[in-house]
Amino acid sequence: MDYKPRWIRFAGVFVRRNMKNMANALKIIPLGGLGEIGKNMMAIEYGKNILVIDAGVMFPENDMLGIDLVIPDFGYLLDKRDWVRGIVITHGHEDHTGALPYLLKDVKAPIYASRLTRGLIEVKLKRSKLLDGTEFHTIQAGDQVDIGPFAVEFFQVNHSIPDGLGLSVRTPAGLIVHSGDFKFDHAPVSGVTTDFSRLARLGGEGVLALLADSTNTESPGFTPSEKVIEKAFDEVFDEAPGRVIVATFASLISRIQQVINCAVRHQRRVAVVGRSMQDNVRIAQDLGYMNIPAGTIIKVGELERYKPHEIAILATGSQGEPSSALARMSRGESIGGKSIQIIPGDTVIISSDPIPGNEELVNRIINRLFQRGANVVYSEIARVHVSGHASQEEQKLLLDLIKPRYFIPIHGELRQLHQHARLAREMGIPAERIFVVENGQVIEFENGVGRVGERIPGGYVFVDGAGVGDIGPAVLRDRDALARDGFVVAVVRANLKTGEIVEEPELISRGFVYCKAAEELLQTACQHLADELGQAIRADGGLSREQAAAMVESTLARFFRDEIKRHPMIIPVVVEA
Repeated sequence: MDYKPRWIRFAGVFVRRNMKNMANALKIIPLGGLGEIGKNMMAIEYGKNILVIDAGVMFPENDMLGIDLVIPDFGYLLDKRDWVRGIVITHGHEDHTGALPYLLKDVKAPIYASRLTRGLIEVKLKRSKLLDGTEFHTIQAGDQVDIGPFAVEFFQVNHSIPDGLGLSVRTPAGLIVHSGDFKFDHAPVSGVTTDFSRLARLGGEGVLALLADSTNTESPGFTPSEKVIEKAFDEVFDEAPGRVIVATFASLISRIQQVINCAVRHQRRVAVVGRSMQDNVRIAQDLGYMNIPAGTIIKVGELERYKPHEIAILATGSQGEPSSALARMSRGESIGGKSIQIIPGDTVIISSDPIPGNEELVNRIINRLFQRGANVVYSEIARVHVSGHASQEEQKLLLDLIKPRYFIPIHGELRQLHQHARLAREMGIPAERIFVVENGQVIEFENGVGRVGERIPGGYVFVDGAGVGDIGPAVLRDRDALARDGFVVAVVRANLKTGEIVEEPELISRGFVYCKAAEELLQTACQHLADELGQAIRADGGLSREQAAAMVESTLARFFRDEIKRHPMIIPVVVEA
């Protein structure tokens, strides 16, 4: 296979491959999305030029207590911010766009996105007060643009949102193809199918490396079309005696359109709950990506004008996010007034699969909804969701069309990347030309030969409230300890020279023990602490405040471990008399 054409398009012209300005190595740098689901971000570097593809967020995992969002560690780009020539966004989902407000605060570069994707991004940047001054280039399938030394061409792919794009990147070192999130849907809701002819032509040119979506690689066969959901929705709407509440992703525009279509067929008005979903529906409708008959959408405050069987509600919260509309309903909290509290007779459709790590949150919400009298329909019992990602046979077809010399699985947990690599080996790509890497592992190509190069930071950056990156593993370990065993504050006033305990130590606990026996335990702990600390001070001829604090901490930790087999966080406060 000749993967290196003699001539390539470089900065708008075709040049010979053996020119001296092509001596630099091409680097592919995964900054997010490899080894996890979410926070997708990739950088392609040649010389002093960097092209960034996507900048997404990830839902926090169960052990990330108090964390709102997780974004990629793009510290590598901060050192080379002047090299960034452009940021290409493949589609409008949060796991590809959500980190843009954080990235653009430090890296100023033009954004290349489709009309719908741009509209969704603009809403996000407006909230962050970053819209003014951000340069946008609106692109569509078939466009070719030069971004520094990278000649980027966009091709149509199907996903669960309109305007999904893949891209080919012609570099001085060879042709790179990035699939974006994709599936091969022959009857998509948007009516626009994947451009197979363009994929085949790219394969005929000779592709140095293919970067392909691995999210659904554990599923055999083909991913069903989005169209199959409408039948399941119709059945649920037919049988629902009262309101129908559908929870899905705010950016899943195709699914939202299907819900609205179904509501119209069943003569129901639709209320949209959740600011992000309201904004996305408005943008998609304004740009012509949604068809909503006049009078279909009503405000939350108008719900009481209609009977329950005349209402459908679109809400956020399909992943169990604690602050989402569906989670608040499941807890009995009002949304926009009492009108959206869960009542017996409601039917709730959860139109998504849990992202790995969110299963517990989603199951908890389902149970709460049942407790409140709702009938809950979810993907395990009815086809109310299909994946927007390619299954194994579609992934094989893409490999066959592109015929890459090298293959790099992206967008997935490590087990999914390895499974995708196995499929590539079945398709005839040698194992030494398949790179299964995680975030931060740089892949280099020089003279047509690829290898895994240096390792750069590629971990998690936590967003907690207004703080970005100020929470690290140490803080999460403390939060985990507090969640498991609580804490005890020990206030001790002592003469650190003589060992005299001026006042009986005071112990204040939270999340530790709470019962009548606890008073006796803490009283015994106070006496034990006073005895041990006094003896230690006298034995050593005096202690510094730091030494006394360490003594208090270790003494109480041993006491609680021996007495009740617990390990609360001990916070010593030593007051020198």
